[in-house]
Amino acid sequence: MIVITAPTGNIGHQVLDNVLAGDQPVRVIVRDPAKLPAWIRDRVEVIQGSHGDPEVVTRAFDGADAVFWLLPTNTRAASVDAAYVGFTRPAAEAMRSQHVKRVVDVSALGRDTAYASRAGHVTASLAMDDLIASTGVAFRALAMPSFMDNLLRQVRAIKEQGMIFDVISPDRKLPVVATRDIAAIAARLLLDDSWTGQQTIPVLGPEDLCGNDLAAVISEVLRAPVRFTQIPLQAFSDQLTGHGMSPAMTKGLLDMMIAKDNGLDNSIARTPQNAIETPTTFRQWCGYALQPAVQAA
Repeated sequence: MIVITAPTGNIGHQVLDNVLAGDQPVRVIVRDPAKLPAWIRDRVEVIQGSHGDPEVVTRAFDGADAVFWLLPTNTRAASVDAAYVGFTRPAAEAMRSQHVKRVVDVSALGRDTAYASRAGHVTASLAMDDLIASTGVAFRALAMPSFMDNLLRQVRAIKEQGMIFDVISPDRKLPVVATRDIAAIAARLLLDDSWTGQQTIPVLGPEDLCGNDLAAVISEVLRAPVRFTQIPLQAFSDQLTGHGMSPAMTKGLLDMMIAKDNGLDNSIARTPQNAIETPTTFRQWCGYALQPAVQAA
């Protein structure tokens, strides 16, 4: 039995689709089963509720061979520790009590850097990994850079202003990955019952790009000029709190972005294997994801 959390999210639904291509039984934890397509509801066992609820995860992990662990977004949490470690604690207890064999989670790069202890959301994500690892379960933490798919939040700005925005310096080259590649790696691990032990797997995508690089590729794909603009940290903070993000989560995000701008995501040496395991280039992603979104906006 494979258990998948957050099955209606951007990464989770792709993991679920990939796992369903295999021949193993699948169970999902979801707050609102109606958000699952009917064909999926017919093929999986549904546990309704939050995967932060001790009763829900204990029931869902009963007889589980593998669990895909993905946190929900909680922009109003009282602290990054509460959002990551606090939310995961009931699941860690259930992993232990229900004798879950293998866990795959979505985490972050930067563990072996000087910024690991002061990188906000990344620091909390690494602490979440440590909590899961402490259960003794066989564990693969997928260490992520930023997602290409995050740019879909800026579709209107791209279409109407010809701009993309970030607090990262325009010439800071960083790895970036497509969520479909993340989902493919996660699904392969979930369907493979041969691995043991605990390991962090860097998921880097095929190339490092800076903000100016991203804007240049977008311009070429859309055949319209798009430029990168760096926004001040305070303006970014005001924007986040203005949309209801808690002060603690806002600070955690700012700390993470500062750490990334100082090389947090550049700690892992890139190898040819990265392009094999995560082959989607940013140009390809723009063609199948960003361009249709901009045209539809």
